[in-house]
Amino acid sequence: MEPLPGQAERRGGGTPPAERALARTGVRMALRVLFEGLGWFDGADRADRLARAAYRARAAYAVCLGALAAALAGCGGVDAPRDDGPGEPSAAEGAGGSCLSGGQGGAPAEGGGPAEGAGSCAGPGARFATRVVSACLGEGQGFGQDRFPDVVLGPPRGGGCCGGSLDVLSLGDGGSIVVAFDGNAIIDGPGADFLVFENAFARGGDAASVFAELATVEVSEDGVAWSAFPCAADRYPYDGCAGWHPVHANPGENDVDPLDPSSAGGDPFDLADIGIPLARFVRITDLAGTPDVFDLDAVGIVHALCP
Repeated sequence: MEPLPGQAERRGGGTPPAERALARTGVRMALRVLFEGLGWFDGADRADRLARAAYRARAAYAVCLGALAAALAGCGGVDAPRDDGPGEPSAAEGAGGSCLSGGQGGAPAEGGGPAEGAGSCAGPGARFATRVVSACLGEGQGFGQDRFPDVVLGPPRGGGCCGGSLDVLSLGDGGSIVVAFDGNAIIDGPGADFLVFENAFARGGDAASVFAELATVEVSEDGVAWSAFPCAADRYPYDGCAGWHPVHANPGENDVDPLDPSSAGGDPFDLADIGIPLARFVRITDLAGTPDVFDLDAVGIVHALCP
């Protein structure tokens, strides 16, 4: 989901965040007033979609400039090759997009974690993704690449019920990303075992009228054999898909526990649903050919091998 006017600003930039936020809020309000004045009673929805289109155009422009600068400097830019280590999983190629180098970002969890192939722990492991193994983005997206890979690591920065976060990486049409957790793994426990955080939001405060950007989710223990959660993407509720529950947890802004499925928001996944006892890698793939694309905020472990 591309950024909406009036929401939290991206870090950095020349214009003060308060001024940018005010300008974006004004644009959105003006569009709503115009549409409702013309008798389009879904003016708010139309305004949202026009705002998204404008921001996507801006993001694409930024990516083009970045790629041009990288080419002139003789470096790989956004087309840098993947950095997939031996035995690590590779994401599928995005639909005509580019692959970012993975295997980077985040600090290792203190105290270590489970030894390779073992079920024991040397200490607590990471509860949120600490490493991007690979990322291949689809066409038309660039938002968040300037902060890759850190933008998808660590806890979520949710925007609440009615406003999506800007702390995300847009996967693009059919794009895919694989993340891992230093010194830890997801295990099957009661209820949800891990959460995937996107930036979906409810329109008009109605949970059933959610602006969803769906993706499929797969897990693997070894990075070779993958198991997918069945994704019911044809109608609400989108069970088994990621990208349709608003995110409430934002450790920097509120006290909502980001690993409590009952309050954190995000999309819950239970390993028991696919008969898997343990997973070390999570792969998220945007549903290609849909009007909107999946934006990843974070992935968190609810039931951890090394809590």
